[in-house]
Amino acid sequence: MEPFTASSLKSRKNNAIKDFVSVAGLLHVSHLCIFTSTDLGMYLKIARLPQGPTLTFWIHNYSLSRDVISSMKKQFVFEKLYQNAPLVVLNSLSGEGLHMKLMASMFQNMFPTINITKVKLSSIRRCVLLNYNASSKLIDFRHYAIKAVPVGLSKGVKKLVQSKVPNLGRFEDISDFITKSGQLSESEAEDDPESHVTLPQKLPSRGNLASTQSALRLVELGPRLTLQLMKIEEGLLNGEVLFHEIMEKTDEERLLIQKKREEKRKLKEKRRKIQEENTRKKAQKKEELKQKAMKGTQKRSENELEMQKALSEVQQEARSDEDDDAEWYRQEVGQNPEKDLFDDVPGSHNKRKLSSVGLVHKRKKVEDGLKYRTKTKSNSRIQNKFGKTKLKFPREGGVQKNQFHKRKVFGSKISVKNKKH
Repeated sequence: MEPFTASSLKSRKNNAIKDFVSVAGLLHVSHLCIFTSTDLGMYLKIARLPQGPTLTFWIHNYSLSRDVISSMKKQFVFEKLYQNAPLVVLNSLSGEGLHMKLMASMFQNMFPTINITKVKLSSIRRCVLLNYNASSKLIDFRHYAIKAVPVGLSKGVKKLVQSKVPNLGRFEDISDFITKSGQLSESEAEDDPESHVTLPQKLPSRGNLASTQSALRLVELGPRLTLQLMKIEEGLLNGEVLFHEIMEKTDEERLLIQKKREEKRKLKEKRRKIQEENTRKKAQKKEELKQKAMKGTQKRSENELEMQKALSEVQQEARSDEDDDAEWYRQEVGQNPEKDLFDDVPGSHNKRKLSSVGLVHKRKKVEDGLKYRTKTKSNSRIQNKFGKTKLKFPREGGVQKNQFHKRKVFGSKISVKNKKH
């Protein structure tokens, strides 16, 4: 099928047919080939996407491509063979009957059409042969590579034309190599005259020039398939059976099957509508809950705004009361109040202010001069008028430890110099 096939498509074990049908349009896939195996045998189903029909073939015999190529003495396989689509050859597939026409049309449409007036011979390198045997009702599927060989040349001249270096060790002169008879082996005997053709175009292989005769040879590439048509279905892997090789239905049975299929289709349509209705209700309920949540959020924000508004009103009333106190003082006393008498923050003038070093000082008079006691969280300091500070530490093991430091104050920074430990 190369190059017009989805070679890069990766499948998994849990993939269903509908998965491949859904991506067929994106990959421009027109046909689907399915191999199945049962206890009775193996089957090949060829389906036309996306609506059918589907042809089911019974595989009598098969051989893989690698088995066919490995059995050949001279293998003729290279990458350029698969750069162009093959040529389809149908033999004896023009019989009477709807199933024969449908089968021939299916095989033809699986491969791209070829315009005879514009085709290049260099692009035709392979062919697919489908041979139908009317007596046995079997179809032989074969795949070949096309090879063109110049005609009318001896083996020696042919080797020279094809740029092959001959072995001249047994000859005294090259003329003996060219004119000597019996150079052809049994496998390289003269071709059948019916295979001789006159080339209208030049081929890339050596010796095949335009308007010269060449012999066409076929080299099998594989695989080999022996098929028998068993059933044709109208739809994609389902639908009305248009042809069956073994079973035959009467008109009554066909009507009954059609009626059952119609009932099944209606039931499926009904279930689909119920499912769509349930999905719509769930989406509507979800939207209602969302709107309800949004309303609750909006209500909470409104409550917060009201609380902030009430708080601002209370603060404004407090300020107005303070203003009224100052006005009342002016009316009663007859002069303006002091600056710190009516402070914005009540009781703030009663708080103690921090020193430059961030400590709260408590003053206390002692007997020997004026001393200051400074308290911190970790220890206590006693400072006398001489500038000496005595640090008291808790007792350890019943022994009192004293340590004296001399402190010098420079602005807000304090440097302590050890005097005695």
